[in-house]
Amino acid sequence: MKVFNRKSHWESIYQTKELKDVSWHEPIPQTSIDFFTQYKVSKTAKVIDIGGGDSLLVDHLVDMGYRDITVLDISETAINRAKKRLGQRANKVNWIISDISSFHPTEQYDFWHDRAAYHFLTREDEISSYIETASRHINPAGILVLGTFSEKGPKKCSGLEIKQYSESELTNRFKHEFKKRICIEIDHKTPSGVFQNFVFCSFKKGS
Repeated sequence: MKVFNRKSHWESIYQTKELKDVSWHEPIPQTSIDFFTQYKVSKTAKVIDIGGGDSLLVDHLVDMGYRDITVLDISETAINRAKKRLGQRANKVNWIISDISSFHPTEQYDFWHDRAAYHFLTREDEISSYIETASRHINPAGILVLGTFSEKGPKKCSGLEIKQYSESELTNRFKHEFKKRICIEIDHKTPSGVFQNFVFCSFKKGS
């Protein structure tokens, strides 16, 4: 039986699909941007985008004046595509190629953003590792924003099984180190015209 290689899977996705064709594409990632606005995140805050790939959030954050942005993705192809698109502006971003389930940060972050990476972790050990990493490497009073498929959303994405979440389940998962602040549901319209229901929750570090 062939062992699944998550990195190879994502490299293949990014090597065969254009940004405009992937289901998660958003020309303007408004929901994510709104969280930065709502929390009045300082332009000097240490920001990390988990699973950012070649999404356009980083472009908007650079344009908004954020000066300490890190983008993490398992796919080197995705990172290189984002760098190419940004041109000289790519030098303003810290780029990390890593599987989030085995990521070992070397610094603390003020704002941890994850749209649609966490729900690809379906094994309990990987989920626990993610939560522990976030808990250890988000500053006191830091913010965590997670966007996942809701219980009304898809059960698979890009050929992979995902784990759906409700507001209560996300809250329960992170309750030991984080306090829930805001949760919303949104319908994301994919480039093919299909709607996918997401739940976005924000958490503040500390009880």
